[in-house]
Amino acid sequence: MPEPRAQLKAMSAVLRRLHKALVESEMAQFGAVGSAFDQLQLLTSHPQFAWLQQISAILVSIDERLDDKEQDVEQATVQAYKGQIEWQLAPGENSSAFHQKYLSALQDSPAVAMAHGELRRQFASLPGTPAGDRHDGDTA
Repeated sequence: MPEPRAQLKAMSAVLRRLHKALVESEMAQFGAVGSAFDQLQLLTSHPQFAWLQQISAILVSIDERLDDKEQDVEQATVQAYKGQIEWQLAPGENSSAFHQKYLSALQDSPAVAMAHGELRRQFASLPGTPAGDRHDGDTA
């Protein structure tokens, strides 16, 4: 079984792939952008891309945690990030703009759907995941 730091790195890598697929899907809907700088400007300041900042913030938090070599990464830390990501991606009773856009991207983009499935498999492989949660047929 991988140690918690390795689990968190793997989780970050899979979430990063999902984020990249979401960005590419949103960019395709937006249209031609221009340079990489123009793309970065859109991602950080255009309202159409604002919903992606929630995932960006989680990635930044994970990266900061992994960069802190003085503090061990505990299994509880991995589970806390897993819970935060699941909460972010799962539609609640009050479906937010984020959830509406995310579900639309899941339906419209095979790359997003595949990255979502990869994230679910990553979560299912973590220690402490109940056996009933070890499948990839759910949406969040």
